[in-house]
Amino acid sequence: MLEHVPAWLGKALSDVRAGAEKLAIVRPELSPQGREFQWLALSSPAFADGARLPERFTADGTGVSPPLTWGSSPAGTASLALLVEDADAPALQPLVHAIVWGLAADAGRLAEGSIVADGPGTGSRDIGRNSFLREGWLPPDPPTGHGAHRYAFQLFALDAGAGDPGDSPGRGAMIEAMAGHVLAAGVVIGTYGRGEEALIGPDGALASA
Repeated sequence: MLEHVPAWLGKALSDVRAGAEKLAIVRPELSPQGREFQWLALSSPAFADGARLPERFTADGTGVSPPLTWGSSPAGTASLALLVEDADAPALQPLVHAIVWGLAADAGRLAEGSIVADGPGTGSRDIGRNSFLREGWLPPDPPTGHGAHRYAFQLFALDAGAGDPGDSPGRGAMIEAMAGHVLAAGVVIGTYGRGEEALIGPDGALASA
């Protein structure tokens, strides 16, 4: 959709960005309450932290969600939740690209392509709504000329007191349900842009963004 924004407009909006300070992971109500902050070791076998997302995970490719892996959760973790946001969206708030609620505490991974619409929650895991109000993965689709965007994959370990955000939750319901119940969190950043040279990726290749 945003690939149709003219390059001149993308460049004109290059300074209009939501900002990393508005990502969910930095919100005070999502900090561990009364505990020392613990980090979850979140990563992806498909891209290095801070490196360019492979095209297949974006609107320029097949648009599947990337694989993620993480280390063990702290004691007391009842479930995990994933929120993916674009910190550089030309908007007042980060754009939501994915929500996964109710991951098992010992899940350890999400397979490539697994963030897809699942309808009303039928089990503990539920795929939430992205900023286009649709369930599933919203492939990165930054405006041409706007510069590289940072896509923050944020994983939260939650205690048993976390609320119920309802079926197919949105960002607001998710944050409300998690507030005061985060035991640990982790983040990995993938970048993507159009119309400029991309960052050097983990394979050492320099590709057009």
